[in-house]
This record gives sequence, structure tokens and C-alpha cells, in this order.
Amino acid sequence: MSKIDLVRKEMMEALKNKDTVRKEALSLLLSSLKAVAKDKNADLTEDEENAIVLKEIKQTKETMDSAPANRADIIEECKARLAVLSEFAPKSMDEAEIKAVIEKVLRELKLEQPTAKEKGIIMKNLMPLVKGKADTGLVNRILSGYFIG
Repeated sequence: MSKIDLVRKEMMEALKNKDTVRKEALSLLLSSLKAVAKDKNADLTEDEENAIVLKEIKQTKETMDSAPANRADIIEECKARLAVLSEFAPKSMDEAEIKAVIEKVLRELKLEQPTAKEKGIIMKNLMPLVKGKADTGLVNRILSGYFIG
């Protein structure tokens, strides 16, 4: 079942249960998924669906972070939306999984003691393996720990 079908099903369930907060969050996600599918003029791959969900989560976090402190209504709405969106987000890789991928890439590149100068080539090979599956900032921090000098 595609994410579009799954989100639509969940949205109808939320409508039946009169859960307007959940219904609105799902409606926004469904709109984003359908818009990209329409632009692409084809069905979305699982990676594309996950990228859209992650983008919605990122935008919602940015909205929450930029909301004035006295606007508790916006902050609470964003928290509720994040809770719903996280149900559809792909499982994120943990530190151990990220380290395993980094070490695999370093072995493939035959880099036993990588330097900061080699970061570009490492990232070029690493990012396709973790994109949409791991927090980029976390990947960067972990990778930085491998550099010599």
C-alpha cells in the first residue's frame, strides 16, 4: 500500500472519529504527496514518499521553532502535527548503524586514516546510503570523529 493510500485511509478514520487535529495534519501530508506525484506524473517510490514526510516534519519543526513564545496555540498545533507525521516517517538510523555505514565506505575507499581534506569524497559516497534514513547533522558529527589531524 502506498503512503498516499495509507494516509488517505488514516485521514478517513480521523474524520469518522472527529479528530480534527489529526485529520488536518494528514490532509496536509496527503496534499504534499499528491502534488509531487502529480508533478512527477507517476507513482512515487518509497524513498520519494519518505523524503516528502521528512520535509513536512522539517517544515513543521521550523514553524514551531520560529513561533513567538507567547503563541502557545501555534506551538501546540505543531507538536500535534509532528506526532502524526512521525507515524509515517521512516525509521531513523541510530549512531551504531551510521558508524557501520561510515566504516563500510571508508573500507571501500581504502581510507584507514581519513583526513578532513578527504571529507568531500567520503560524503559523496556516504550520503546516498544514509539520505532519508539518518539525520545529516548526526552523520556529519560522527564522521568528523574519524578524521586524523
